[in-house]
Amino acid sequence: MHTHRIVSIIDDDESVRIATSSLVRSLGWDVRLYASAEDFLAAGQIGDVACVISDVQMPGMTGLEMQRRLLDGGIALPIIFISAFASETVRRQALEDGAMCVLSKPVDGAAVSRCLETLQAEGGEFH
Repeated sequence: MHTHRIVSIIDDDESVRIATSSLVRSLGWDVRLYASAEDFLAAGQIGDVACVISDVQMPGMTGLEMQRRLLDGGIALPIIFISAFASETVRRQALEDGAMCVLSKPVDGAAVSRCLETLQAEGGEFH
């Protein structure tokens, strides 16, 4: 069975994108990087993505707005949100809308690893 191995990382902070991508690559996943939710949605490369790791607060479209846009389009991608300011409200909304995990910055590599392992354990195939 072919499983998608691509994790899309969306964060307006380049240093966070690079750090997160090296972590995810070290766990055996392929990575695509985006500076904004708009860039990710405009890229048209959602079909082969196994998981999205996204910041919540970004200029322009927020991570939660992107999640809502995907859901409105019938796309239920597993999303790991990372936020420096994850309020309980944000956390609850993200999880209610189907997010896998909501993690705090600075990113805890072990927590990201656990989220991705959960995804793999569930088969890693999402449509």
